[in-house]
Amino acid sequence: MKAIVQDRYGSPGVLQLREVERPAVGDRDVLVRVRAASVNARDWHLVRGDPYLARLVLGLRGPKVRIRGTDFAGRVEAVGKEVTRLRPGDEVFGEAEGAFAEYVCAPADAVEPKPANLTFEQAAAVPLAGNTALMGLRDLGRLGPGQRVLVNGASGGVGTFAIQLAKAFGAEVTGVCGTRNAELVRSLGADHVVDYSREDFTRTGRRHDLVLDLVGNRTLAAYLRALTPGGTLVLSGGGTSEGGSPVGPMALLMKGRALAPFVRRRLLVLTATPDRRNLAVLREFIESGRVTPAVDRTYPLRKTPEAIRYLEVEHARAKVVITV
Repeated sequence: MKAIVQDRYGSPGVLQLREVERPAVGDRDVLVRVRAASVNARDWHLVRGDPYLARLVLGLRGPKVRIRGTDFAGRVEAVGKEVTRLRPGDEVFGEAEGAFAEYVCAPADAVEPKPANLTFEQAAAVPLAGNTALMGLRDLGRLGPGQRVLVNGASGGVGTFAIQLAKAFGAEVTGVCGTRNAELVRSLGADHVVDYSREDFTRTGRRHDLVLDLVGNRTLAAYLRALTPGGTLVLSGGGTSEGGSPVGPMALLMKGRALAPFVRRRLLVLTATPDRRNLAVLREFIESGRVTPAVDRTYPLRKTPEAIRYLEVEHARAKVVITV
């Protein structure tokens, strides 16, 4: 099969389209013929091996996992002997390492039938970003009707889902983004839009019950200023951090974890993990029309390096999708 392979760290140019062996299917796995995959900020961090501290886990001299990509949508090709929920031919979406390829092998617990009203390209945009937004708002943020939520990084992959999910939960939503993306954020349902090039949301005087940070471009003290006395700050930011540093975007998250016990407001760091139950919840929101994936542009598999470069350098709005 064809796949996007990485042997060393560096710019997106280190990625190569190669012929590799089709992955073997474990007893609890599903083999999916990939129709589309999507690019996330984590992909360019992994390509560069950034931050350097992460290489202790990723691989010191080169990546242990050589095929990039995690989000996918496609058709089931084969299932493991312990898998009864899915069958060959089913249209699915999910999250697993090695998605920038013609086939991906994923744990069955990370795969769900795809929303019936989405194309494969749209469905591939959902898993990581949608799951992150859902966990940040529902599980950590405990967002409910009538609450005020601010999403910092509202026009990115996670942010575009967070705006729509927050509205579906009945919240009053403020989105922070750049000038060129303000109309997109409004179209997704934001009640208020803050243009970060003109205004600092931490100094407007407005207070929010929940701040979901997806950027990591303010100090903890500044974020806390934007909260009500009983408010919650959820940190899941860092996608726009400059590369080449020992800890990079992890610095703010590490500070958050260290200081959380000593601040009066709830300060939480989000680590999103794949879960098919969350995919099922997202499917319900999508099929009911309350959430729609926003796709910026698509690239063929052979141009995956260009897609990752676009996400990293041009700060793409919404999601960038790879067609296979």
